[in-house]
Amino acid sequence: MNDPRDALILALDRPDLGAALSLVDQAGDALRWVKVGLELFVAEGPAAGAAFRGRGKRVFLDLKLHDIPNTVAGAVRTAGGLGAELLTLHAEGGPAMLRAAVEARDANAPELRLLAVTVLTSLTGAEYPEVYRDPDPAARVAVFVRAALEAGVDGVVCSAAEAATVTAATPAGFLRVTPGIRPAGGAAGDQARVATAEAALAAGATHLVLGRAVTAASDPRRALVGVLEAMARV
Repeated sequence: MNDPRDALILALDRPDLGAALSLVDQAGDALRWVKVGLELFVAEGPAAGAAFRGRGKRVFLDLKLHDIPNTVAGAVRTAGGLGAELLTLHAEGGPAMLRAAVEARDANAPELRLLAVTVLTSLTGAEYPEVYRDPDPAARVAVFVRAALEAGVDGVVCSAAEAATVTAATPAGFLRVTPGIRPAGGAAGDQARVATAEAALAAGATHLVLGRAVTAASDPRRALVGVLEAMARV
């Protein structure tokens, strides 16, 4: 790939902005994208995104919006003013909610790209049937992908296990953001459907979300550079 830094997003799941900024500073120019998730956003609010942009980083706002269409549209309008470039919605919210989000984005922040979260990578094979009635995650992901495409959403969040199927079913330019990235032999943690960076890219992922494999490492920059080097070989 051309420059793996454009495809790697570091998840800064921290309750403290100072600790998150310290990680960003350690990563330096090896890092271009950061993910602000629920933990950090609830603790620090919009100031988190502004702080990372001040460090020259691109921001992925991972709030997984899931509510009635009017409420989600309002949240998208507000998020559009925060300077984030990516924002997540739950595909489970349904077609009307997805359309309302797209309409709000188009009218207020056309540069913001929306991602529909499909099946969480934390769901295990035992838990999955308790949540969905489909035979396997791939079937439910396919339903969500069709809804995202029809609504005009820019991409989806899916595991590497579904990335190849999503790639085959979507046009060029449709984003496939894959969390649950672990180095070979790395601990899965609370993620059930994980993959290496190389495997996810080979399956068609356009962006990878990496967290504890870097943020919990004794040398975060070295761990990040190792992943980037592996990505560059794909």
